[in-house]
Amino acid sequence: MSKISKLAFIEDGAVIEKNVEIGPFCFISSQATIGEGTTIAANTCIYGKTTIGKDNRIFSHAVIGSIPQDLKFNGEDVELIIGDNNTIREFTLFNPGTKGGGSKTIVGNHNLFMGYVHLGHDVIIGNHCILANAATLAGHVELGDYVVIGGMTPIHQFIHIGDYAMIGGASALAQDVPPFCMAEGNRAVLRGLNLTGLRRKMEREDINVLKSAYRDLFESGQPLKETASRLLEETSNHYVNDLCDFVLKTKRGIPFERKNLDDK
Repeated sequence: MSKISKLAFIEDGAVIEKNVEIGPFCFISSQATIGEGTTIAANTCIYGKTTIGKDNRIFSHAVIGSIPQDLKFNGEDVELIIGDNNTIREFTLFNPGTKGGGSKTIVGNHNLFMGYVHLGHDVIIGNHCILANAATLAGHVELGDYVVIGGMTPIHQFIHIGDYAMIGGASALAQDVPPFCMAEGNRAVLRGLNLTGLRRKMEREDINVLKSAYRDLFESGQPLKETASRLLEETSNHYVNDLCDFVLKTKRGIPFERKNLDDK
């Protein structure tokens, strides 16, 4: 049975599943769907066409689904889709998509969004990601699975961050970060592999193969995409294949310090 405060305002048409808790002074849009077991703390607003899955925890003063901060937005039919088992802390702001970006912002499962995190329009978030306090994602940003973004870090629009990547706190990221890598600084550049994260999930042999591939790609001074193509032909390791495939497909480039072969 749901536990809904008499002081919450829920518009007619909203779908509230079983065992949902909604605190006082919340607003729930007529187009919203709140999944089973989700809790919504006081003073939270759920706007527009927003679908929230099961067992999410949304803390006070979150603003979920308010219209995109995009001057081109003109009232089109757009939506925000949030999966299951996410933790969304205080004063977060999630925007739906825009017509130019596919009309959807999509959040996966088991993510942690700390206080003041902003997800801009048309963002896609994978699973098991952690965004620390005041991390801000501009429009059209895409995160893979197990991505960690440090606090006070802005991510430029149209950035793609691969699986298991980590972005240091107080960085400013303007280019794509490949899977398994760590970047930090303003502007952020690659600093190596995200070894702490990888050791939690991978065998040592796979990590060693990734170390070798990283050196070839980003420290050898050889042309980046030619090296990625060569490694794809030489290895059957699927982690290295994912890394090289990302490098070949990047549209904004990879932020690494290029070495001059003449200096060797």
